[in-house]
Amino acid sequence: MSSYVVVGAGPVGRETARLLGEEGHDVILTSRSVGSNALRNVRSIQADATDASALSRVCRGADAVFMCAMATYNRWPTDFFPIIDGTVQAAEAVGAKLIVLGNLYGYGKNGESPLRSDMPLDPNSKKGTARTIMWQRAVRAGVPAIEIRSSDYLGHGAISYFSLIALPSIIEDKPIAFIGDLDATHAWSFTKDVARTLVAASRYTGEWGRAFHVPSQHASPSELIRKTAAMLGREVVETHSYSIPEMEALGMHELIEMRYLFETPLLVDSSDAETLLGVKVSSLEEMIADTLQDHL
Repeated sequence: MSSYVVVGAGPVGRETARLLGEEGHDVILTSRSVGSNALRNVRSIQADATDASALSRVCRGADAVFMCAMATYNRWPTDFFPIIDGTVQAAEAVGAKLIVLGNLYGYGKNGESPLRSDMPLDPNSKKGTARTIMWQRAVRAGVPAIEIRSSDYLGHGAISYFSLIALPSIIEDKPIAFIGDLDATHAWSFTKDVARTLVAASRYTGEWGRAFHVPSQHASPSELIRKTAAMLGREVVETHSYSIPEMEALGMHELIEMRYLFETPLLVDSSDAETLLGVKVSSLEEMIADTLQDHL
C-alpha cells in the first residue's frame, strides 16, 4: 500500500482519489473547500495549495502528489503560479514524486498535427503561456515530475467549452451554437480517462521529466452535438458558430484567444500513453452518457 495526496477536488481530482482508494492505498484529497466525502480509503482535508508549509504537513509520508487544482479561468496568469509553486515546494519538502494535470494549450496554434507529447511548447496565448511556465517550474523541481496533458473535457461535472456553450441548449431543445469550425475534428478527453492516466503515470518506471497525452476520442463539434442530442431524444434543427463579435457581445472574452483550438482539426497522438502506461480510451458514447448523467 502506498500513500498519495491529490491536490484539487474537481471531477478529475476526486476520480483520481477514488481510483487510488479503491486500490487500497491511503489517500488524502485536499482543496480549499472540501465537502462531504464517502470515498473508500480517502480522507478529505481542507488545505490551500498556495501555502507550501501547510501543504507540506499534509503531504508527509506521501509517495506521490497529484496536482489537479484549478484556478479561475480568467485568472490563470496570476493565480496558477502560487498554486504550482506551493505544490512543488510541498513535494520537494517530503520527497514525493509530482504528477501534474495539464492541457494542450502550451503547444500553441502552430503545433504540428497530430500533437505529440515530445513536441516543444510554443504558446501563443496567455493561458498557454501560463500552462507552459507551470510545467517548466514543475520539471525543474528537486523531485521527479510528469505532466498529463488532456484536451477538452467530457464527463459528469466537467466544466468545458462544450458543457458551457452547447450543452445547455441541447438539453433545453433550443437552437445550438458553438465556436469555430463545427465540422473540424477535435480531441475530447473523458475525465475518468484523465484520472486513469494520472494514476498509471504515478507508476511509470521510465525516465520522468516528460509528458503524456490522455487517450482521447476525436469527433467534430457537429458530431458531438448530434450524438448528445440523440442520446437525449432531441433533434438538432439548427446549429450556429459564434463569430468573434458575437462572442464579445456575449461576454465570452476569455474564450476568444483560445478559439483557434476549434478553427482547425485538433488531433492528439496518445500512443505513448497507451503503450507505456496501458491506458485505453473510452468510447465517445460512454463519455457523453457520463456527461449527461443528471439528464438521462
